[in-house]
Amino acid sequence: MPSISPADLLVCSGRCSTKRDLRLLHAALLRRCHILPAADAVAALAKLLRFAAVSPAGDLRHASVLLSLHLPFISAAASHLAFFYNTLMRGLAASCSPGAGIELFTAMHRAGAGPDAFTFTFVLKSCARCHSPGRLPSDLHAQAFKHGCLGARSSHAHVHNALLHAYACRAAVDDARRVFDEMHVRDVVSFSGLLTAHLKGNHLDSARMVFDQMLHRDVVSWTAMISAYAKARRPQEALALFDAMPVQPDEVTMVSVVSACSALGDLATGERLRQYVDSNGFGWMVSLRNALMDMYAKCGCLTEARALFYGMTVRSLASWNTLISAYASHGDVDSTVALFHQMLADDNSVKPDGVTLLAVLTVYAHKGSVEEGRTVFNAMQRGNYGNVELTIEHYGCMVDLLGRAGQLEEAYKMIEQMPIQSNDVIWGVLLGACRMHGNIDMAEKAVNKLRSLNPQEGGYYILLIDMYTAAGRTADATEVRRVMNETGAKKTTGWSSWTTACLPQQ
Repeated sequence: MPSISPADLLVCSGRCSTKRDLRLLHAALLRRCHILPAADAVAALAKLLRFAAVSPAGDLRHASVLLSLHLPFISAAASHLAFFYNTLMRGLAASCSPGAGIELFTAMHRAGAGPDAFTFTFVLKSCARCHSPGRLPSDLHAQAFKHGCLGARSSHAHVHNALLHAYACRAAVDDARRVFDEMHVRDVVSFSGLLTAHLKGNHLDSARMVFDQMLHRDVVSWTAMISAYAKARRPQEALALFDAMPVQPDEVTMVSVVSACSALGDLATGERLRQYVDSNGFGWMVSLRNALMDMYAKCGCLTEARALFYGMTVRSLASWNTLISAYASHGDVDSTVALFHQMLADDNSVKPDGVTLLAVLTVYAHKGSVEEGRTVFNAMQRGNYGNVELTIEHYGCMVDLLGRAGQLEEAYKMIEQMPIQSNDVIWGVLLGACRMHGNIDMAEKAVNKLRSLNPQEGGYYILLIDMYTAAGRTADATEVRRVMNETGAKKTTGWSSWTTACLPQQ
């Protein structure tokens, strides 16, 4: 490579296939650029830049250096400067730093290089993948229109589609619909963009109308619609759409359909789906087996869920959490704790996270195991389980545990001293414990907090009224009733315990 002749440099640049080749060829080009014809030097740079920016074996950082280092020469010698910007912009749009593509577009504009249709296709892709508000699709929309890449006379369908998807990813449904309506030619990409916009905007029925109008629906379109129904807790429609699906589903489709069965508690359909999974080669997929475990657990078949877990050769954190949370939700304290300890003892296992530990604290609260719960909670605070963030749910479980055990002062101090802001739910848990143990003084403290946090909720007033009445303090009960009526507070129906409400959901 060091002895390469100037004549062979252009040919070798087109054959560049590794980062080592890139470095050597770039070095050779730097040494011989002055003796090469300008057109050949520009062509060699273009080939190296394409490899560095676009190839999976390339190097985006080196691509950026190539463009910035040789930009003065390229600007003077190249007839179409936009090509070089577009090449790097294309690589950045598909990278983990799409915002850099938008920054490059800004630099291109400042340098006076005129963008073309490909420029807008790539920068709009960056915009779609970048969630920062630095450059909005509407800004690029105006620029693309100004440069003739949009509008009634434009034939650049790919720019329209890129703009449509950029609006869709920001859930700008009206803007996406406007671009769609202005398109003279629409393809599957156009319909997919509009479908995405409605799904991102949670316009599920409108999304279904778009879906039904699509002439060509691939597995992505079917999966997007099925997943949306499952997430919106409309499992019947998810299952009906799956039954009508004429194309082979993928793993994402199957996870969504199994989740729909979980929501329905439809064990018969779940069994049918498991047979489909096993017979179509999906059985090895960890996320799908996790979904099946969750389905069996929600249908009350913990034996099947456990068999799936122990039949897995590879288990993710979600696998452990699914079964641990399943045991916890069924009140199986011994199995929850045993599996948790197995997780800690397994050298090849993933480590517990906040979901794992919330399930464990939940079952300790149900069992009344104060010391065990305190041990786990203190270990979390010390960081013994890794960098697990303590949330209001973890504190709530401890307040519930301490409150059930009658340790109301400790529970009160925990709420007062916790480093995150309290809410009405956690004070409501303490109030419930006060009622259980007949501690009116502590109940009054809890109600004073609750009155400032959620003055419209009447449930805690009623609890205090009942406590005053049971203690024979009729005047105090009447006064609380008066305050409740003055504030217009009303009891919310369906109050549930903290540990039931906060139990981890898969």
